[in-house]
Amino acid sequence: MASSKNISITLKIWRQKNANDQGKMETYSLKDVSTDSSFLEMLDLLNEQLIEEGKEPVAFDHDCREGICGMCSLFINGQAHGPDSGVTTCQLHMRMFKDGETIYIEPWRSAAFPVIKDLMVDRSSFDRIQQAGAYVSVNTSGRTVDANAIPINKKAADDAFDAATCIGCGACVATCKNGSAMLFVGAKVSQFALLPQGKVEASRRAQKMVAQMDLEGFGNCTNTGACEVECPKGISLENIARMNREFLSAKITSEEMA
Repeated sequence: MASSKNISITLKIWRQKNANDQGKMETYSLKDVSTDSSFLEMLDLLNEQLIEEGKEPVAFDHDCREGICGMCSLFINGQAHGPDSGVTTCQLHMRMFKDGETIYIEPWRSAAFPVIKDLMVDRSSFDRIQQAGAYVSVNTSGRTVDANAIPINKKAADDAFDAATCIGCGACVATCKNGSAMLFVGAKVSQFALLPQGKVEASRRAQKMVAQMDLEGFGNCTNTGACEVECPKGISLENIARMNREFLSAKITSEEMA
């Protein structure tokens, strides 16, 4: 492993007061940044410097800093979560950058993700999509069956678990040329469609979630595959295909019953 060293960098950061502000890129210089530090730790250093200079710090989202919550989402040098693969922004380290390099940092760009301030965007549209159908009914009649007692095919369980690793960061939307949320919605639909517990709402889940996705203003999928490439959790395009099958099946069933 390469030994730690300190580098100097130039930062081009998007600054925007609120959703109605036009916003612009501003330039900052930062010295003595350890290559062992994470990208968010580097932004912490920048904010400490700005506060000492009497300037307003850069607003950015963060929470777990362990690659689990997806809050740290940033567009770095034209890539969702930066130049490393299979990591979130908080897992990105400064060793991926060179001494003297200029780094461009922007928020997610999507009409469905309006800017709150600077690098923070409002991703509550994802919450509303999940609330539309990403849940399971629970039998409370007194004859409840323990979930662990329900036999599940190993492949179905593995596929459901893979879909459930989606952290809702929005990299798929930010990367897609159409601003599509199909990979996110596909993962959430698959998570339940593959398990027996999810069959109760199966006939309406995909329809409700897709309808809400459209209502939020996300674009449609044209199968370019950029979303899968930039997803930090490697969510497969197979989930979009499964969602399409679930949607079509539910649509046909509802029309036959009408």
